[in-house]
Amino acid sequence: MKVGILGAGRIAATMAKTLNGMKEAQCYAVASRSLEKAEAFAQKNHVEKAYGSYEEMLSDENVDLVYIATPHSHHLEHGKLCISYGKPVLCEKSFTANAAQARELLDYAAEKKVFITEAIWTRYMPSRKMIDDIIASGELGEIKMISANLGYELTDKERMLRPELAGGALLDVGVYTLNFASMVLGDDIVKMTSECVKTDTGVDGQDAIILTYRDGKMAVLHTSMWADTEQYGIIYGTKGYMIACNINNIDTIQIYAPDRHLVRAVKVPEQITGYEYEVLACRRAIAAGELECQEMPHAKTLRIMEWMDALREDWGVKYPFE
Repeated sequence: MKVGILGAGRIAATMAKTLNGMKEAQCYAVASRSLEKAEAFAQKNHVEKAYGSYEEMLSDENVDLVYIATPHSHHLEHGKLCISYGKPVLCEKSFTANAAQARELLDYAAEKKVFITEAIWTRYMPSRKMIDDIIASGELGEIKMISANLGYELTDKERMLRPELAGGALLDVGVYTLNFASMVLGDDIVKMTSECVKTDTGVDGQDAIILTYRDGKMAVLHTSMWADTEQYGIIYGTKGYMIACNINNIDTIQIYAPDRHLVRAVKVPEQITGYEYEVLACRRAIAAGELECQEMPHAKTLRIMEWMDALREDWGVKYPFE
């Protein structure tokens, strides 16, 4: 499968590294609004073709899948552009800047019968099934609560602070904690309680979120772009608890008894970067003629976007283009 990368920033370079390490996919093309930038990226990251416009790359009949690596604020525009050329899309998280944009993009993809999925890598990784299997085994007993904590010092990244680029901690970092809650406890929440502290530019700098579920379970989530945290996802059951270490790229799963005694630790499989699993999922889905990935169905993408909209509304965080 020949992959074209739309955008030539940091995350695009990670995808290029991933593709270059895969047998099932090729880092075939990169497109930027600047040919000079695209050529420099291609040379540095071993990409076969460089294009100075997105339209040029999308006109290349050899491109089998487009990975969108631009800021959240541009995902709707770039996603629709890819679909208008009939190109299957792997769109970086957050899928769009808000739920209305997500609906528009998903509706357009459905109308044109073109595959699209969100690149929220934790949904595709082997660690997800490993966690599901441990829970299903009953080893932890009945699950009652989870907590998830993910923070990085990201204030040196200009796009994180800019409202016009859909900046803030929630869409870039908090989306992982919300997806963790959704993957473990589902989506049947009856109450959402939260607080955020804003940056000087008006976007959220750090957030605290509590999700209360219909069956009485709870998810307590924290995210920040002001400080590095321990980055644990913890699942609490009646017979013990589990720590998913490095929640947005889990490397170890630790199982504890109720007395906090470590029962065992499980390592996840070696990986190139972790991005390969979403690429492989796209390859399988496209080969099967499907329009979405079962690992991240469109309904789940939309639900998480709706949650984030509700949170931002409570906080009074609004982007200029909304």
